[in-house]
Amino acid sequence: MDRSRPTRRDFLRIGGAGAGLMLIGQVGGQAFRLPAALAVPGGLLDATAVPKFQSALLIPPVMPRSGRIPRPGGPPIDEYVISVRQLDQQVLPDGMPMTTVWGYGPVEARHPRALLLHHAPSLTIEARHGRPVRVTWVNDLVDDEGHFLPHLLPVDQTLHWANPPGGTDGRDAEPSWSDTPAPYTGPVPLVTHLHGADGVGDESDGYPEAWFLPDAVDVPDGFARVGTWYDFFAEKAASRFGVSWAPGTATAQYPNTGRAATLWYHDHTLGMTRLNVYAGPAGFFLLRGGSAGDGAVVDARTGEPAVLPGPAPKEHDPFPSPKRYREIALAIQDRSFGADGSLFYPSSRAFFDGIEGPYIPHTDISPAWNPEFFGNTIMVNGRTWPHLDVEQRRYRFRVLNGCQSRFLILDFSGIPGVEVWVIGNEGGFLTGPVDLTADHDNRIVLGLAERVDLIVDLTNVPVGYHVLRNVGPDEPFGGGVPGKDFPVADPSSTGQVLQLRVGPAVDRDTTTPPRHLRLPAYEPLPPMTVTRPLALVEEMSMHFDDAPAEALLGTVTGDPNAGPADWVPLGWHEPVTENPVVGDTEVWELYNTTGDAHPMHVHETTFEVVDRQDIVVDEEGTAVLVQPGSERHPCEPWETGAKDTVIAYPAQVTRIRAHFDNPGQFVWHCHIVEHEDNEMMRPYRIGASTASNGSGA
Repeated sequence: MDRSRPTRRDFLRIGGAGAGLMLIGQVGGQAFRLPAALAVPGGLLDATAVPKFQSALLIPPVMPRSGRIPRPGGPPIDEYVISVRQLDQQVLPDGMPMTTVWGYGPVEARHPRALLLHHAPSLTIEARHGRPVRVTWVNDLVDDEGHFLPHLLPVDQTLHWANPPGGTDGRDAEPSWSDTPAPYTGPVPLVTHLHGADGVGDESDGYPEAWFLPDAVDVPDGFARVGTWYDFFAEKAASRFGVSWAPGTATAQYPNTGRAATLWYHDHTLGMTRLNVYAGPAGFFLLRGGSAGDGAVVDARTGEPAVLPGPAPKEHDPFPSPKRYREIALAIQDRSFGADGSLFYPSSRAFFDGIEGPYIPHTDISPAWNPEFFGNTIMVNGRTWPHLDVEQRRYRFRVLNGCQSRFLILDFSGIPGVEVWVIGNEGGFLTGPVDLTADHDNRIVLGLAERVDLIVDLTNVPVGYHVLRNVGPDEPFGGGVPGKDFPVADPSSTGQVLQLRVGPAVDRDTTTPPRHLRLPAYEPLPPMTVTRPLALVEEMSMHFDDAPAEALLGTVTGDPNAGPADWVPLGWHEPVTENPVVGDTEVWELYNTTGDAHPMHVHETTFEVVDRQDIVVDEEGTAVLVQPGSERHPCEPWETGAKDTVIAYPAQVTRIRAHFDNPGQFVWHCHIVEHEDNEMMRPYRIGASTASNGSGA
């Protein structure tokens, strides 16, 4: 690549205010300004003008159950009916305009005191190990008269996407165009994925082509109302669980047989995940109990059960609650807003790198898709820059990076006297506590969709106000040291996350100091049976310099450990190439040939991070090999045990080991949602195909 040209790393994403949008950065020695036509209605809200730490942190309440279903020979099934609705929410501080968002919430509940609240992010589903959860997901994006509500954000129809206007024959396809289309304004497809569900059936996994439209009264004639796989999975759910999927709904059942862990649920519609999640629908799903649950944590001093910080919210707690919660789920997301409080998301590719067209079909650049997006505000649990009242004692924070493209590096080093320990990740407890304060500068990297379970000890923190910061970049992340290898987030905005207002402890802290925690044993996976080399690829435009056209996954032919091996980029529509045999354990080698890190997520299973190793990509950009003589780097201490998302760094191969014992059709993908929406997602199948949906799977 000709590095004399300005590259996409020369563009910082978003800032400024006023009639136009100013990208903070230099291109060819001159500031670059977007065309006035791209100005946000009402003007882009200047993040530095948003008052910080004015709003109290909302601690998500617990989702009320709609019922319990008896189950012969086992515990009952917890049943929920949960819809996505449009609502106005106070996301910005009080006194500023409200924001129209979408949020999950309960439709009905069995208890008269149940909290029937839709919110973004949603209420938390509390689940128990071995006790199934059944959820009827409802697409309720309609107005009071039953007319469909269009998307809040610009839907690019040139991607490989759900494509309801394509009808039965053209759905889930990349349409053909004679001219560049305007954004889609029809009824919105949705399908919910429980991220981190281990052992879930494919009918319940939220497959991207199993979407469904709302049961609106005005769905246009000829539109596909459901995705390609919807009917097949509906029949499978009827056979397995005896449930019927009504129009505008899908019912999923989660067995909850995996390790106790922090899971989360969000939309997963083909080619629209970035937009649907940005609009708001997401929520925590906390799986508790079992042999690897909280009750299995031991105080190493006594051999007795340890005491972890609590309590956490419980079902039917009053809202707002007078309880002092000390186990708190934190969803960190980035957003941008118009001055009228509306969500801002770019409607043109010109936002990213100044390309004003021509677009598809005249070139290979989509008109509205942006390769990455970085919001200029930080939002925690649905409020911008909130504050949390805490005491001089230990707390448990269960943290999710729910951003669009932003890697977070949480930095506790500015809080005097704090001690921070990692005890868990996406797959539950680690093999042992990790002391961030002593060994890692009080910092931890969180890729998109990664979760971390922290014990934050505030015992010796002075009374007063202290800020949890972020020193990740305001641009694509490639690893390295903050402030040395990349500029850190803007300290006046995206470099701040949450204010902790520390007061004296009101009673004695009886929780176990984290250095004395003995975490539940992790049972390693069976021996490896197959090694599968795979590629992460960025496809550049053939019409514009240094312009990403799409991101891709693919296979690698040959063995890059032995010599140069070619890779084959593959789109979403290509036949399945990853087809583990039921019962096999495979090592997937993720060769990152791009310039950026990618958080890679594999559905249905959890995996072990084996190691990382340097690689060489040939000058032609077609072959890869492991760097001769390079060492294998072990996983980070907080990556031990089981995970479902891993950071694949540039110029490295990241190796993961997974066991596949549940047959079905699933996906693996990058969790930079802009990437997964434009080809950086592939179907994979465990076992033989049983599909008869005409998809060719």
